[in-house]
Amino acid sequence: MHGHPRDACPLRAGSINIKWMREAELKHGRLAMLAAVGFIATDLGIHGIGAPAVGSVAAHDVSVANGSMVMLLMLCSLFETVSFFAVAQMLSGETDRAPGDFGFGTSFMAKDPEGMQLKEIQNGRLAMLAFSGMVTQSVLTGHGFPYV
Repeated sequence: MHGHPRDACPLRAGSINIKWMREAELKHGRLAMLAAVGFIATDLGIHGIGAPAVGSVAAHDVSVANGSMVMLLMLCSLFETVSFFAVAQMLSGETDRAPGDFGFGTSFMAKDPEGMQLKEIQNGRLAMLAFSGMVTQSVLTGHGFPYV
């Protein structure tokens, strides 16, 4: 048995690899940043080619009905499959890859990479909370962006 008998979440030091947790936090933060921008863009009337001209909340239902969510699921599955091998090598110690580093945008790196990593984590955390608040407010009020 882990930890204290009344511990609701029995985590001990070393029970979960911190690199795996950082990788997950970065991935969720990056997706939340994209989702927040996409949610606002859809409410402002910016739609992709062939996308239905509806608001953000209705876009989910329309996409499920016409089957385009299956394509999104396949695309996400492809990205997860490709990234799985890099994450597995990082966790096993075969590479010195940093969590969340896929080698994209190396020519645009900042002069202070540690500072930018901290900003990315903080903005990702903010985006996770912001997106959940945007969706909740949009559903409850029935209004799109701006949520007034």
